[in-house]
Amino acid sequence: MLLERIYDEDLAQASYMIGCQAKGEALVVDPRRDIQVYLDLAARHGLTITAVAETHIHADFLSGTRELAAATGATAYVSGEGGEDWTYGFGAELLHDGGTITLGNITVTAKHTPGHTPEHLAYLVTDGAVTDQPGYYLTGDFVFSGDLGRPDLLDEAAGYQDTRFAGAKQLFASLKHAFIDLGDHIQVFPGHGAGSACGKALGALPSTTVGYERKFAWWATYLENDDEQGFVEELLDGQPDAHAYFARMKRQNKQGPAIMGERPVPREVSATQLSTGMADGSLALVDTRPVEEVHAGTVPGALSLPNLGKAATHIGWAFDPESDDAELVVLAPDAETASEWSDHFVRVGVDRLTGYLPSLEELELSAPAVVAPADLAALRESEPEDYLLDVRNRSEHAAGTIPGAEQLSAGKVLFHQDQLPEGTKLITFCQSGQRNTVASSALRRAGWDVVELQGSYGAWEKEQG
Repeated sequence: MLLERIYDEDLAQASYMIGCQAKGEALVVDPRRDIQVYLDLAARHGLTITAVAETHIHADFLSGTRELAAATGATAYVSGEGGEDWTYGFGAELLHDGGTITLGNITVTAKHTPGHTPEHLAYLVTDGAVTDQPGYYLTGDFVFSGDLGRPDLLDEAAGYQDTRFAGAKQLFASLKHAFIDLGDHIQVFPGHGAGSACGKALGALPSTTVGYERKFAWWATYLENDDEQGFVEELLDGQPDAHAYFARMKRQNKQGPAIMGERPVPREVSATQLSTGMADGSLALVDTRPVEEVHAGTVPGALSLPNLGKAATHIGWAFDPESDDAELVVLAPDAETASEWSDHFVRVGVDRLTGYLPSLEELELSAPAVVAPADLAALRESEPEDYLLDVRNRSEHAAGTIPGAEQLSAGKVLFHQDQLPEGTKLITFCQSGQRNTVASSALRRAGWDVVELQGSYGAWEKEQG
């Protein structure tokens, strides 16, 4: 049996390939939309992808299940649990609790594990060539290394109200029904790692075991004492901000993401073409340089995404494809590099990266407004109506912030502009400056007057001595 983990550091998201070498068949669970990695992996092992499955309707990334099934002819499997409100809108085989997928001697058994979402499935894997007992557990957003999937995401990101309490109780029941009575030896492979917003304290370990989590996880004592209320309270306390684009992911994943097929290679765009397109709104530039270079001068109205490794997350914060018709042009030396950016973008449903600009030469640049920490007090004194905005997460803000600062996370600012005072200059900061440059560039493009705090909160705190 083959079991491979394919991990996206950008979104801290894991997908898995399970393969039967004897029969030459493979199943992929929770694939992302840039599917070449799965095709290459299957080819390397001489496997044919015959099945694709999902654990649940995802919120943090756009699923590649339809994309991979269309490219390979594989059968798509999705959850048939959760009730009418959680029925998928595209054709696929429905799996219920106890349903199976077979690959030669390998049996993959679905376990209904509601809590994170009502329809959530986890998959127990049995290698029949060795034993008739399961040995591996793909838990999706049910159990992570050291944590559990958050049950409040439907409230936070999808517009539901007070579902978190029922979800937390469902999660407590799911642990009893589909986890704590399993064998200690069963290896657990979760759907996310550290850095994901799908939980509050995810471990960085790629896997764990049922026995280890049952003995050492924070929730173990609550299960042992059958303390549902204590479990619910601790689970819901301190969950991180949910990015605003999660709501769009939920809708699109439920309906079925558009199948892209073979994507065109980004074309080279000239400075003249870019200027014309930005002037009429048909093009938007993504400046990919480091924060310091952007602060020295960029194209007015450009989005600032300084880190390819976080490009999916950041474009989800800075660009809304449902309300913005612009095509994206990325600052990149060649089409190959631009295609890497496109791979990240499509993971969150931003499919409009059509061009690349090799250089900013021949373009007029201007330096975005920046204030040094030493000058912040004087600026605020001279312009007391300015609005000091902390774009870090709620927990960071609560742990310490600049006096007078209000909080709205970088993943929400573009989508919740109604929470900002109209006609006011915004002075923005995060912890080190990277999230801030993404958020502030999106706000400037939306028409806001923004001043970035140079070095952000970390530099301001150091200035205070």
